[in-house]
Amino acid sequence: MSDLSENILTLIQNVPVEWKTIEEIFDIRNGYTPSKSNNEYWENGTIPWFRMEDIRENGQILNEALQKVSKSALKGGKLFPANSIIIATSATIGEHALITVPYLSNQRFTNLSLKAEYIDRFEIKFLFYYCFLLDDWCKNNTTMSSFAAVDMNGFRKFQIPIPSPSIQAEIVRILDAFTELTAELTAELTAELTMRKKQYEHYRNFLLTFDKEDTCLRADERTSGRADERTSGRADERTSGRADELR
Repeated sequence: MSDLSENILTLIQNVPVEWKTIEEIFDIRNGYTPSKSNNEYWENGTIPWFRMEDIRENGQILNEALQKVSKSALKGGKLFPANSIIIATSATIGEHALITVPYLSNQRFTNLSLKAEYIDRFEIKFLFYYCFLLDDWCKNNTTMSSFAAVDMNGFRKFQIPIPSPSIQAEIVRILDAFTELTAELTAELTAELTMRKKQYEHYRNFLLTFDKEDTCLRADERTSGRADERTSGRADERTSGRADELR
């Protein structure tokens, strides 16, 4: 994400901006996993419950989860609000997504929801893009216990700029364009790679495929030829032996 970092920093450099910490801007809540032993939590679910698999399979702006839970699984009866950001702060660290619907997430994610007084001060996609820098920070600031985890004290103090709405909008416009271009190039390269792979497999199979019947025939011919040679040799030996006896 170095190019992304440079793009953001270039746009905000030399522009006076206010900076606030994560704990000042966001309500910070941990995700959780409803008890798997309680079937009621998992049957006929309607609430999206996000895991790392959702990011891996469906990207980083999400409105649907691979798994859902029922309302009875809610703690305190509250969902995480739409337009929150989930960021992995344990196990697989340094991945995040923007969630555009009310939801729950598992315990691997820390959930960042804008406080009411900051909702009008941020373009949510600006925060989504800025979290790529937060991802990098998380990867470099971990503590080790039974598994890797982010230093949450430092996490809460991580600072985020608050540029003017027009600068935020311009940053989002530019990075959206880069994202779209990257997606197009990735799709084209993936298609090219798929085609080349099929081409390779075709020629590999063609070059390494031999006619089994012909091969067997040649083998029979070679075997038969060697048998003839051995038979002929023995006959010659016997004939030669008898000739010697007659002499």
